[in-house]
Amino acid sequence: MDSSKRAARPVSYFPISPVMLFPEAMGDFSVYLWQGGDFVLYTRSGQTFSVRHRQRLHDNGVTEIYVQSSERPQYESYVEAHLGNILMDENLPLELRSKVFYEASKAVMQDVFNRKLPTALRVRHFDRIADVVKNSIRFLSRDKTLTALAPFISHDYKTYTHCMHVFVFSATMFQTYDMTDQEMFECGLGALLHDVGKAKIPRSILNKRGALTRTEREIIKEHPLHGVSMCAHLPLTQNTINCILFHHERLDGTGYPAGIAADNIPLPVRVITLADVYDALTSARPYAEAMPPYEALTLIRHEMRDSVDMHVFKRLVAVLGGADML
Repeated sequence: MDSSKRAARPVSYFPISPVMLFPEAMGDFSVYLWQGGDFVLYTRSGQTFSVRHRQRLHDNGVTEIYVQSSERPQYESYVEAHLGNILMDENLPLELRSKVFYEASKAVMQDVFNRKLPTALRVRHFDRIADVVKNSIRFLSRDKTLTALAPFISHDYKTYTHCMHVFVFSATMFQTYDMTDQEMFECGLGALLHDVGKAKIPRSILNKRGALTRTEREIIKEHPLHGVSMCAHLPLTQNTINCILFHHERLDGTGYPAGIAADNIPLPVRVITLADVYDALTSARPYAEAMPPYEALTLIRHEMRDSVDMHVFKRLVAVLGGADML
């Protein structure tokens, strides 16, 4: 068929709030308005979005603007670059900031896990992950942030969203301990990266419905070692490495990969372990339905009390209860 006669691919758009565009900041995407039943160009790619642009939208009561779906990656990069400013802007509704945090961090983690990774985590991906942690630790310490995030937390298990949830729950619990900002950053980074080694586990095993064979279970158990190996070239502290390597260790020594026990397991690792277990139980996995929060906590309290830290468990319950997530 003559290429000139082919039907043009329809252009699609997605809506964003005008407050998501920052005066004097330039984005590599065009912005459109919906007027008269059609999309009308407002600012072009590469054009600086000015105070006057924003004020004009406000004066005209515009609450939604649009970006072409083909330029979503450029928009997501723009949001990542300004994430810290967004999250700490008290003039923006907490619900909007929570949505921005969730969508921005999801885009980063999805990019990490959905690409075929080499033997090492790319520095570019690591820098993006580190920026998410750095820009969101303070935000997650605010009252009501976990409550505002709750509606966005999906119960359909995917490795990249699971890593985000474990980071959110862990970072919120870290705030209840006497940890420095640097320690919270290092351990928050470990929480977000704790399952990065699963990128090297065959998806046929990760997504298998039904019981795993003994061989498959042994392959799964390799993911903490894979994670540390993938990050060996990165500037990680021992705190971060511990979180990646030991998050499946258990207090009674029945965990893996080293079988360490009790106080030999660092406290931040015990926090991440409980966040990991709780999110897994309350998410729908290929081999198990999602449990309601109360049922999952009951199972942990009665069936795992010898293997997880029950003092940390009490803090998890308090954090979830304070966010109305029980």
